[in-house]
Order: sequence, then structure tokens, then C-alpha cells
Amino acid sequence: MGIFSRIFGPGVDYAQLVKNGAIILDVRTPGEYVGRHIKGSKNIPLQSLQQQLKNLPKDKAIITCCASGMRSGSAKSMLQNNGFKEVYNGGGWSSLQGKI
Repeated sequence: MGIFSRIFGPGVDYAQLVKNGAIILDVRTPGEYVGRHIKGSKNIPLQSLQQQLKNLPKDKAIITCCASGMRSGSAKSMLQNNGFKEVYNGGGWSSLQGKI
């Protein structure tokens, strides 16, 4: 298994997840998000995520994204550590946009 597979997970069908109602959670700063983002995504900056967990449903799949995949990986871990079961690191938002 390569490093990218370990970080982002093996062959996730992001388009199907979104079709089934997954939430795209963009954890970049508001300034980054305003510049460009995936339509319909929810912006909660990583530094605010812990305080905003109560505003996210635990019964839906969540796909995290950021600029490169590093912050979204941290967000995925934080969500999983707080009882969210179906969480995926979508990596960089622009790359993820091409997969959905």
C-alpha cells in the first residue's frame, strides 16, 4: 500500500458518497473558502471544528477537504475520535471536485 493510499484511503467513490447525501466539509480558513470552493460544501475551519462538532450529523458520511489534504486528514481524525463513523479524507478541494 502506497503512502497516498494510507493517507487518503483505497479507491473511494466520492461521487457515489455525495449522491447518497454525504456532507463535504471544507476545513480551510474562511478567506481560502471564499476564494473558491466546492458548491454545496460546508466551511468549518480546522481550528474551529472541535467547537462545531455538535452542528454536524453523526449519521451521515462526511468527506473532509482542504488545500492539500493535511488539514483534512487532521479533521478526519478529530471526527472519528468524537464518534463519527463514516468519515473520508477527500484531500485537496480542487482534486476532490474532479472526483465528484
